[in-house]
Amino acid sequence: MAISAYQVDSREIGMSVVRTAVVQDSPVVFNREATIEKVHFLVSQAARRGAQLVVIPEAFVSAYPTGLDFGARIGLRTPKGRDDFRRYYESAVAVPSPACEALGKAAREAGVFLVVGVIERDGGTLYCTVLFFSSDGRLMGKHRKLMPTAMERLVWGFGDGSTMPVFETPLGRIGAVICWENYMPMLRMHMYAQGIQLYCAPTADHRETWLPTMRHIALEGRCFVLSCCQYLTRADCPEDYAAIQGNDPATILMRGGSCIISPLGEVL
Repeated sequence: MAISAYQVDSREIGMSVVRTAVVQDSPVVFNREATIEKVHFLVSQAARRGAQLVVIPEAFVSAYPTGLDFGARIGLRTPKGRDDFRRYYESAVAVPSPACEALGKAAREAGVFLVVGVIERDGGTLYCTVLFFSSDGRLMGKHRKLMPTAMERLVWGFGDGSTMPVFETPLGRIGAVICWENYMPMLRMHMYAQGIQLYCAPTADHRETWLPTMRHIALEGRCFVLSCCQYLTRADCPEDYAAIQGNDPATILMRGGSCIISPLGEVL
């Protein structure tokens, strides 16, 4: 587990001093209830360190299925792949639902604003979604990833322009852009035009190129950027998790790379 908490002195852009945290950890893969329990623990730990805003990675509840193909080939789906997708679907979060309320409870009990990546279930479709909760546990809204990246399009639906909010809060104006959406200039401009001050970027991109991207966005948008990515090993996944990376428990599937950046592009 890694929780980076940092005091953000943002008076130069008209905000008070706030303390924020980005979480770098793994979910309990494909287990929604256990992952939500872990979210409660992580959020409470961040709050004990003084965090007022906690950001949790993309698709944390309950998995970013790195290395999986769900048995999908052109013109073919395998029975094992169908079973794997059913398990993934069943571990997703409906909005609203008791699972969604449980996430709000984590924010309320800790007294923090919470930005958390989930796999959202709506009818028969899954979406890569970020949920925003106020410090009293209220669901303020959500953002669905507009354009899933590459193979993600086999398992996630597309978002649309109806869920691109920036929320006015006592901490400042908070919004989120997910993973490769950060390479979409018009979406970034939409966030900047809404006056975003705390730009949350939950991601699954753990490459070395991610950090310079976050620094550029902070400088371009004159906003604080809070980015978090999971640290996930093969040992964190079920035994039958058929990742292309193999079955060695020590294999690192996602290596983190979380960061908090100032409006001048400085790594805080």
